[in-house]
Amino acid sequence: MREAHADQSAPSALSAPDAGSSPGPSEEAQVIVVGAGPAGSSAAFHLARAGVDVLLLEKSGFPREKVCGDGLTPRAVHQLIRMGVDIKAPGWTRSRGMRWVAGERQVQIDWPALGGYPDFGLTRSRHDFDDILARHAVAAGARLRTGVKVTDPVTDRAGRVTGVTTVSGAGAPVVHRAPVVIAADGASARLALAMGLQRDTNRQIATAARRYYRSPERSREEYLELWADLRFPRSDRYLPGYGWIFPMGDGRVNVGLGAIPHRRHGKADLRATLDRWMARTPEAWGLREENAEGPVRSAALPLGFNRHPLYTKGLLLVGDSGGMISPWNGEGIGQALEAGEVAAETAALALALPAGPRRERALHHYPVEMNRRWGSYYRLGNTAADLVFSRSGFQPVLNRYVMGSPFLLNTLARLLTNLTDKPSRDVIDHVLNTAVRLVPAPHARRR
Repeated sequence: MREAHADQSAPSALSAPDAGSSPGPSEEAQVIVVGAGPAGSSAAFHLARAGVDVLLLEKSGFPREKVCGDGLTPRAVHQLIRMGVDIKAPGWTRSRGMRWVAGERQVQIDWPALGGYPDFGLTRSRHDFDDILARHAVAAGARLRTGVKVTDPVTDRAGRVTGVTTVSGAGAPVVHRAPVVIAADGASARLALAMGLQRDTNRQIATAARRYYRSPERSREEYLELWADLRFPRSDRYLPGYGWIFPMGDGRVNVGLGAIPHRRHGKADLRATLDRWMARTPEAWGLREENAEGPVRSAALPLGFNRHPLYTKGLLLVGDSGGMISPWNGEGIGQALEAGEVAAETAALALALPAGPRRERALHHYPVEMNRRWGSYYRLGNTAADLVFSRSGFQPVLNRYVMGSPFLLNTLARLLTNLTDKPSRDVIDHVLNTAVRLVPAPHARRR
């Protein structure tokens, strides 16, 4: 096992010409990972730590902007700790829990003290968060190539993926080969689409929009603030989603909205909704146009395993490319980190076997394991999104009875963030774990 020692306070080494240069001649590896976001860098890190020769391909340079709330729940923090990321270094801001706002009612909920997860969350700008993770993968032994766009999978006569074709700048296409390819190429899912893996149209796709504001008063808050009473522009209909104000600890806050299409009224104008919401906030918070940094940016959020199968013919899907964002709360970073580790473990075990049926059986374990971890929980969340959130958002759930009951609040908070110990350590764990176990198994899908 190779140890990772990345200096996270130093300027990014990934901006250097030799680290982000054109790939030049064709390269081979045991595993190719496409995309150096949280999912791809997690997979590359864990593969490299296992002694696997891994090539990490990224179309952009570092650091870079990404549309994200920048908030990390304890489940995501747990994955960073497993990777050995120095979360005590400058730039990380800890959160004690969540503050929920619903009309005149506000409640604060501390992150639970569980045996399996830390009792704090984090915020970190994606501008350098992805940079840190990619450098961490490089320090572990992964080979990173930036400024390299993957255009197509390369397949053999049987249709099995054996590599990818890339372009860099105005150069000629280059083929990179590996017996296993991990697609971490985001919501666009180009590799999955090229292999015929279509999105499940029965699954919701949310949209998120965010903007940074200079707000010294709110920047050092200890709670991630969530607003459940937002409404469509020029309407009294509740937004089928929520708004957030996340402290960045550097004088700024990340303010954003996430919503799924309304069952009857379709998509909301998130920019207009954001403007209407900001006008409601106190003047002292500074959430006004003159304090904004940069434009409003938006992105699609594929929810609840909306693409399947997660493995086919040498290609594993992780993170947004596999539609792994939680249908309960729109969180995706923790899921991406966790799926990257599972994919890496699966690939490493498979590569220890000779090419053929035994290796293929090992690779097919990946979707089985992901379904074991999240399948029932996501199916329940997809149902909640269809029947409740897409009609009235979170407002009906956060009624005065729930907001006035610590037990119900903590139960709902753990449900939304998927924070329970297994086996159960308390009554809330028992209730939630039992509810998830009782979710019916899906009907067998045709391949």
